[in-house]
Amino acid sequence: MGPDGIHPKLLKELSDVIAKPLTDLFNQSLLTGVVPEDWKLANVVPIYKKGSREESGNYRPVSLTSVVGKLMETMLKERIVEHLKTHRLQDQKQHGFTSGRSCQTNLIDFFDWVTKIIDTGGAVDIAYLDFSKAFDTVPHRRLINKLQSLSLDSNIVDWIRQWLSDRQQRVVVNGVYSAQGLVTSGVPQGSVLGPILFNIFISDIAEGINGKVCLFADDTKICNRVDVPGGISQMTNDLGKLKKWSELWQLSFNVDKCKIMHLGRKNPRAEYRIFDTVLTSTSEERDLGVIISEDLRVSSQCNRAAGNASRMLGCVGRGISSRKREVLMPLYRALVRPHLEYCVQYWRPYLQKDIDLLERVQRRATKMVYGLKEKSYQERLNDLNMYSLEKKTRQRRYDRNI
Repeated sequence: MGPDGIHPKLLKELSDVIAKPLTDLFNQSLLTGVVPEDWKLANVVPIYKKGSREESGNYRPVSLTSVVGKLMETMLKERIVEHLKTHRLQDQKQHGFTSGRSCQTNLIDFFDWVTKIIDTGGAVDIAYLDFSKAFDTVPHRRLINKLQSLSLDSNIVDWIRQWLSDRQQRVVVNGVYSAQGLVTSGVPQGSVLGPILFNIFISDIAEGINGKVCLFADDTKICNRVDVPGGISQMTNDLGKLKKWSELWQLSFNVDKCKIMHLGRKNPRAEYRIFDTVLTSTSEERDLGVIISEDLRVSSQCNRAAGNASRMLGCVGRGISSRKREVLMPLYRALVRPHLEYCVQYWRPYLQKDIDLLERVQRRATKMVYGLKEKSYQERLNDLNMYSLEKKTRQRRYDRNI
């Protein structure tokens, strides 16, 4: 429930009654450019992550905004997306907050390009770039300029300008409210429009870049082939262009967290800089939740996936006393198996030891079901109407190739 006190359930239950008044409200708001104050206010609720509860940095801020305002945003978002599609203005390098795209498509698109070079004996350098609080630091005036450059309906641009101006937020803890603070930059967290506005703002970051670029929201990576004449210079020039872009649009890199990864046996392992800071070389990087190694082997990712899944399975086993399949299997599918299958179409294991490591978790899960402990693994799978992880992964690969 947002700061206006209107609960989503109320809107759902009274939808037939309030649909017409809300339509009139939305139309008038768009035509006049007047945005209700409640739609520009966010209640920020701190959610504890880990570490000391006395440290503010150990909490994640979650912004709750008006549900009615979100309905208005949803309609505007649909019109913006339609405009971008119609005029082919969508950034093809962006995989975040984009229909039909995901972390998985990002990884497959990027590393398909990389592995083709490595497989022919080439060498590639990858720069993993990190922005400092990207969503919170987008300059509003520059964002509006970009919206205008897309030839969007002027009413929509004017409405967004008013929606961004004089925004307020307040912290809520145990029902106690802080004083309101003015929000002077960034795309509003907890909003419907925020993600697409950010994508629009960052959409031209790769203009003039010669290397391969892939984005997932603000997660940016760029690579170049470096075992050919001019390859290192091209990578250096591309990083320089990205530096100029960040200066022009006032979205700063967190240089200390930017990394470089060298792939390929003939890699010259060159040194690169951004803002006169040498980028740290890494042999292993967590890319959108998947561990990437410089030798492109997947054992580290398999170990991580199996470890996370095994720990979650332990929590499930300790947390419930029932061993009925109707109880255990839905929990396994919802809480455990996603760790084993996240982006697996990209990192599908090929070594038997890695395959067995992942399969061991599912073997253990099926053994926990009452009455199945003494049966073989295949018999347990048949009884539960399941496939082995290896078979499911092979099927996904076959479907992808089709």
